[in-house]
Amino acid sequence: MGPESHPESRTDSHARTGGVADAAPPVRVGGAPAPPAAVLLDMDGTLIDSEKVWDRSLDELMGRLGAGPLSTGARQESIGGSLWSSVRICFREAGRDPSTVPEAEMAAAGEWLFTRTGELFGEGLPWRPGARELLGSLRAAGVPAALVTNTIRSLVELALDTLGRENFAATVCGDEVGLPKPAPDPYLRAADLLGLDPARCLAVEDSPTGAVSAEDAGCVVLVVPCEIPVPGGPRRVHRESLTGVTLSDLARIHASVMSPAPP
Repeated sequence: MGPESHPESRTDSHARTGGVADAAPPVRVGGAPAPPAAVLLDMDGTLIDSEKVWDRSLDELMGRLGAGPLSTGARQESIGGSLWSSVRICFREAGRDPSTVPEAEMAAAGEWLFTRTGELFGEGLPWRPGARELLGSLRAAGVPAALVTNTIRSLVELALDTLGRENFAATVCGDEVGLPKPAPDPYLRAADLLGLDPARCLAVEDSPTGAVSAEDAGCVVLVVPCEIPVPGGPRRVHRESLTGVTLSDLARIHASVMSPAPP
């Protein structure tokens, strides 16, 4: 789901040093396409199966509001959005007009959801198929990876205990940009931290919200749906899973959009 911001703070995006910004332009080796200059990865539903965690915390919030679990349609509506958009959905589904909910009550619900989800994150997060192996391949090949998520920094820090901080040259969270996904801001910020044109980067996303964000930023997008279908787009390539995806696959995917074969 990826919450946009915590009610108390906004922090700066993180980038590790080590010359990533000065990475050389990609070249072709023996006619084969070079890998993208960087890979920018969504978190919830792409690298880790945290949407199942959000299922629990959102349904528990619904119970606190005196209602049953979210409907399938409402839950799908929340995927890829912000914490606050999800809180508003919960109030709506509980029979309350979000625009009439007192600000203090809305803030308290958001604070509860933030805290409860953090507790669940702390219990450990399962990897999505193929995600751990892909991160390892990128690191071994020296291709910089950035984590680009609508989730707030404090929850991302918990998730990084599973994902491994050493796997990312930069991390961008939902409370560190002007507008979260589906706005392009998170991906533009990640490319900027790496010193790269977004067009040289490949984004990996699982939701329509994230795919729009990455595409509008100018990235090529590898779409691997998790909970809901993702429509096609001019800069999108779909795969069912990250299992077995190699660096050569990423190079071909990026080149298929940036340098398509003549008809």
